[in-house]
Amino acid sequence: MEITKLFLITFFAALAGVIPPGLINMSVAKTCVERGRNNGLLVAIGASFIVIIQALIAVLLAKYIFGNPFVQNMLLRTGLVIFLIMAVFFFMKAKRGKVPKVKLSKNRGIKSLGKGMMISALNILPIPYFCALGAALNVSGKVEYDIVAIALFVLAAALGTFTALYFYVIFFARIQNRATTFTKYSNYFMACLMVILMIITLVRTIYFE
Repeated sequence: MEITKLFLITFFAALAGVIPPGLINMSVAKTCVERGRNNGLLVAIGASFIVIIQALIAVLLAKYIFGNPFVQNMLLRTGLVIFLIMAVFFFMKAKRGKVPKVKLSKNRGIKSLGKGMMISALNILPIPYFCALGAALNVSGKVEYDIVAIALFVLAAALGTFTALYFYVIFFARIQNRATTFTKYSNYFMACLMVILMIITLVRTIYFE
């Protein structure tokens, strides 16, 4: 497969994986509402930076993970614990019902960047996702994952993720006038999403045992 096709497929696969409402993009939108667009953009940048590391790990370990059921099972168990913690966190936050006003603060820049990196790091789904993608692209065995190919794969994954998150930054203004409702129910939404992902992960963990 040509390098260009590898880049494009990875880019659009990453973009498609982040477009549906989920933990990271909802966090970007919430930050835009609560702290302003610039801080939301920094969350997106921080999250995309972590995707670089996740995609690199994924492409290097793709063959090994899919050839080793024990490693795959351990990844699922780790995800199960993370989803449980995040579900409790968002549910408790929604129950408090406190909605901060939209405000811009220069001191929030580094914190927003760190927030994006932390949330992205807690989300281990990109690793198996990119592992599957890397393995699928090499089904024919014609893809040589040398330094150039690996670099393009990682870059495409990060750019695709950032592009999808940037959509949430651009369109946050449409929900800005409904900040109270959005903030409250987005917390409930993410709590429910974590529960659903936890159930799916639990089923997959039992299946792989």
